[in-house]
Order: sequence, then structure tokens, then C-alpha cells
Amino acid sequence: MSNKLFDFLNLHSGEEEREKVLENVKSNISFRGSNLWILACAIVIASIGLNVNSTAVVIGAMLISPLMSPIVSAGFALAIYDFDLLKKSAKNLLTATLVSLVVACVYFYLSPFKQTQSELLSRTSPSIYDVLIAFFGGLVGVIAITRVEKGNPIPGVAIATALMPPLCTAGYGLAIGNFQYFLGAFYLYTINCFFICIATFLIIKYLKYSPSKYVTEKNQKKVKWGISSLMIVMIVPASYLAYKLVQEQHYGEKVEKFIKDEFEKKGNVLIYKRTFTNTKPKRIELAFLTKKFTGEEIKVLNEELSSYGITNTALVIKQNISDLKSEILNEVGTSDQNNSEKDIVINKLRQEIAEYSFTEGDLGKEAIILFPEFGNISVGKQQVIKSSDGLQSSVVVIYSLAEKQTADTSKLHNWLRQKLKTNNISFIQQKK
Repeated sequence: MSNKLFDFLNLHSGEEEREKVLENVKSNISFRGSNLWILACAIVIASIGLNVNSTAVVIGAMLISPLMSPIVSAGFALAIYDFDLLKKSAKNLLTATLVSLVVACVYFYLSPFKQTQSELLSRTSPSIYDVLIAFFGGLVGVIAITRVEKGNPIPGVAIATALMPPLCTAGYGLAIGNFQYFLGAFYLYTINCFFICIATFLIIKYLKYSPSKYVTEKNQKKVKWGISSLMIVMIVPASYLAYKLVQEQHYGEKVEKFIKDEFEKKGNVLIYKRTFTNTKPKRIELAFLTKKFTGEEIKVLNEELSSYGITNTALVIKQNISDLKSEILNEVGTSDQNNSEKDIVINKLRQEIAEYSFTEGDLGKEAIILFPEFGNISVGKQQVIKSSDGLQSSVVVIYSLAEKQTADTSKLHNWLRQKLKTNNISFIQQKK
């Protein structure tokens, strides 16, 4: 039974001649002539796809790109202790990376459309899933390369591992001077390269490829130690990187659970959310459509964070509409700055008007029906300065009496107090 299972899972069956595999790997790593032109054109196509937010165009560019070849060859070189192949692979990967960055940067610099689309934003913050995709995509890629019948996996691997979009996004970050985008996208590209290389190394070691024939027995041990040291240098930061990404993922899940339980399940509509993990303490910024929180409520919510396992974090709830508008515009980096500033001014004016107006449109008509002894009733708001309490809002009622009528303003006062939810009401009688 165990032998049958072993045969079922055996990677040696259907394997291509190893000399042919190595020859194919070596022949595809050079970035000169046609390969360089293909890479540059693929970068332009991918950049256009990211620019116009077209997933289909980005996928097409990934299918064209030859960018994965030097990464796979580096994994082969590490596994068979071929130092010359490793140097050649590293040199060509560096060339391909620099060419890609320059082409993408020039395209986005010249492009009249510089809005940060969702396709671009999605490549600026790597997650643990990117590590898993790169690793398992690399496994599939190298297994397919070592088969007699290559089959369909290679195009799928080119799409799944997504080496080009992060490079294009890094070029976009350079073009618009946003180094946060550049670093985040290049970080994602580095993750993909690391884990594709490691996946290739593990499969070639599992298949027991022979060490390079150019390594003499005398120097083999020396080369083995040198490349093993290089592998450690690669694997240790990659492992730490994976660990950090897992921690960030867990933190994000806790934050999502906190927001869902404390706000969304209670009917509060969230319109803005941003998490800062690089600050001390970490910060969660939220804003809601209509709900306003008191200082005491925000304090209680901050204390509630620890019950969700969220430590060293401050919760900030943004409640000023105009400030929030500015914050969102700064984050998105929209190019339509003039219209944005107009929106901010309009929101401020709306807030000021709201301070001196009522939402109850038929308040005056209703008052005349209920209190016919009053000839005219005008209700408005004003700011009152008190030495002890500072600036306060007060409701002012200006009224006149109908002919030969007397009136008790206490009933009107009580009615308005219930209607307007305030006790600060002043009455002024208008003389005829």
C-alpha cells in the first residue's frame, strides 16, 4: 500500500532528461536583444493595464513576460552548487529589474492619467497570501519545467506569481514621487522572487540533481559552504518576513473583528478606515456616516481593544467632516485637487448653515396651528457669549400677539423644548 502511494506521489515519473532541463533553464535567463524588447513591451502593457484599472490587460502582460526565468535559474544554481550560473542569474535578474523599473517609471511620468487605481493600490501592501502564492506558484513552475510534457501550468504560474504588477507599481511610485508606494510594491516583488527561488531550490534538491560538473572535488566543499551560507542569508530574512506578515495578518483579523462586533453589528455605517502599524502606539482611524461618539464612549472603546487581543494600539474616531474629507483625499492622492478643495469648502459652509437652521421645515406652521393666540412666530439660532461658559448656541423666538389676545409663553416654551431638544430658549415680543 505504501509503495503504491509512493508511486502515486513520485515526482521522478515523467521527468525530462536533466541535461535538457538545465540547458533550457540556462538558455532563457539572458536579457538581451529580443528578450529585453519583449520584457520592455510587457512592462508597458502591464503599466497601461494598471493605469486604466484593467485586470485582463495586466494578465495578458504577465503571460508575455520572461521575468521568471532568472529567478528559477537562481534556484537551480543554488541546488546544484553552480556558482557561475548563480552569478549569471543574479546579473540578469538585476538587469531585468532595473529595465522594468525604468520603463514603468518613464511610462507613468509621461502618462496624463496619474490617478491611483485599485489595481495599483493592491500591489503596495503585501500579505501572507502573497508569500503562499509565490511559494506554491514556484513549486508548480519548477515541477512543470522538469517534466517531459510541460502541459498548462507555466502560463498559470506566470499569472499567479505576479512579478510584473509590483514592479510596474514601484515604477509608478517613483514617477509620482510616492516612496511609500515604491517601497511597498518593491517589497512585494522581493517576496515573490525569494519564495519562487526557494521553492525551485527545494524541488531540485528533492529530485537529487547532480552538482555542477565544473565544480572540482577540491573546490566542491568550498563552493557548497559558500552557497549554503548564501542560502541562509536568503532564507533567514525570508522566514522572518513570512513571520512578520503572519503577525500583521492576525492583527488585521483582530481589528476587523473588533470593528464588526463593536460598530457594524450595532448598525453604524463605516465610511473610513485606516490602520497604522508602523507608529508607536499603533493607530486605528475610523469615521462613521452619522454616528457621533462622546469622549467617554471613545475612552471605553479604547479600553475594549485589549479584550480582542489588540495591544499597544490607539483608536481614533474622526468626526469632523471637512477634516475627514482632507484625510481621504491625501490618502488617495487624487489629481483633481481644485474640485476637492471646493468640496471641502462646501462641506464647511453646510456645517455652518446647519448651526443656524432647523431640520423641522414646518415648525412655524405647526406652532401657529397649536397656538393661534400668537400672530407671528419666528424661530432661529444665535451664538451667545457667557463669561463663565464661553460660546453657546441658543434658540431665539420672536413673536407678536394676535389682535386683542394675551398669551402664556410657558406652553410654547415647553413645546419647543421637546421639539428642539434644548432648554436654551429666549422669547422676544415684537411690538406693533
